[in-house]
Amino acid sequence: MSADKTNIIVDITCDHPGLRFDIDRLKKLAADICKRFCTERAAVSVAIVDDKKIKEVNSEFLNSKARTDVISFDLSDETDEAKSFELIINAQEAKRQAQKRGHSEEAELALYITHGLLHNLGFDDANASESEKMHNTEDEILQQAGFGIIYGKAT
Repeated sequence: MSADKTNIIVDITCDHPGLRFDIDRLKKLAADICKRFCTERAAVSVAIVDDKKIKEVNSEFLNSKARTDVISFDLSDETDEAKSFELIINAQEAKRQAQKRGHSEEAELALYITHGLLHNLGFDDANASESEKMHNTEDEILQQAGFGIIYGKAT
């Protein structure tokens, strides 16, 4: 767990051995995203899992049997000012996409964390204009955090 003076707690667990990333850098990214959007009290839980597990979560909660990169949940209680976010991230997809796009696994994980948190903070990618705004915000955040443009490489 990591916490700072704004009371943002980020916990990252990884059940996928061999994935290369700096856990403290990703925790800082998640905390910075929360701070950027005026969320001063938050608990962010990130579980990095394999294809099989993310498909199970996708089936159980979203009625989809597809493999995906990230699933995000806002578990916040409306009566409390603190936010509670849970992200499930696909480690195998991160490895595949990082190799395909020519960047690090850590950068791909950073994209998934950013994307999932932005969904929880009110962004959407359901239509072209919202999607463009969301992905431009992702690129801006990831550049500022030192990861560079990650999503933009896919298009």
